[in-house]
Amino acid sequence: MADLADLADLADLDPELAALRDAAAAAGKAPMVDLSPAQARERVVAGNRLCAAGPDAGVTVTDLDLDLVADGGRPAVRVYESAGEPSATLVYAHGGGWVTGDLDYADELCRFLAHDAGLRVVSVDYRLAPEHPFPAPVDDLAAAWDWAHATYAGPLALGGDSAGGNLAAAVALRGTHPAAFLLLLYPVLGLPDETPSYRTRGTAFPMGAADMRWFFDHYAPGRTRGREPGTDLAPLRATPGALGGLPATHLVLAGHDPLHDEGAAFAAALAAAGGTVTVASHPTLGHGFLRFTAVSAAAREARSAVVAQARRLAVLPRMHPEPTNSCL
Repeated sequence: MADLADLADLADLDPELAALRDAAAAAGKAPMVDLSPAQARERVVAGNRLCAAGPDAGVTVTDLDLDLVADGGRPAVRVYESAGEPSATLVYAHGGGWVTGDLDYADELCRFLAHDAGLRVVSVDYRLAPEHPFPAPVDDLAAAWDWAHATYAGPLALGGDSAGGNLAAAVALRGTHPAAFLLLLYPVLGLPDETPSYRTRGTAFPMGAADMRWFFDHYAPGRTRGREPGTDLAPLRATPGALGGLPATHLVLAGHDPLHDEGAAFAAALAAAGGTVTVASHPTLGHGFLRFTAVSAAAREARSAVVAQARRLAVLPRMHPEPTNSCL
């Protein structure tokens, strides 16, 4: 349960999420940091029941295994398509701290993005740590990004939530192919304890600072090795020149999230570099709120806002957009 002093400067947590938090505390549920990666994966799969089912009718779903990565990795993709010509193709990376998550993790959102936003969505099941640590997940998403560019015509975009947002930003910063837009949902952009929200939201529900350290320790153990980490690991390290080359970007921030401030800092840096960036802030929601749409009306409303913004981004003029910085 969150330390109330730690969260004193925040808006109250959404009551439906607070009820989940209190029930978990009453049940004596073990914290993530006490679990093995296998146990954490089981918990995340069990949590799928808290996600509302996305549209089924009108959405075609195809699973593919791709032989893409030079070291023998075979990332799978799930392609979501609705009737008619898509406005763009979105290559999407699910969350889960690089340690958990699979193609079902973001299935609901991907269905809504295909059905309501008119996108073709290529959801990528990248390899997970600790069996496949950094940079394997980045390389897997980059390989899927290459594949999508070779496979589909029209605008292509990148997106992801949490750890998937980290991967999407990293691949966009590599600059191998132009992206139509970038969709980052409560993304990991820096390293643990680098921004104030690691303290002010350190014990937030459902994920706090200790959980993020646990994920990083499995994904990139000894991550700096005495060197400044690059943007493949910490996109917040990007130079103004690199940030200025990014496409129109939409960031979604949760108030009860240790990652809140690094997302805000990334948005500010993008704007300062002359980029086009919009920010949607949800002060009453916690990190990973898209995993709770079956129980939280506020999470469902936020999901609908994500889908609506993705639809707008997909139809923006592609040639020389005017830089803007706005908060939705």
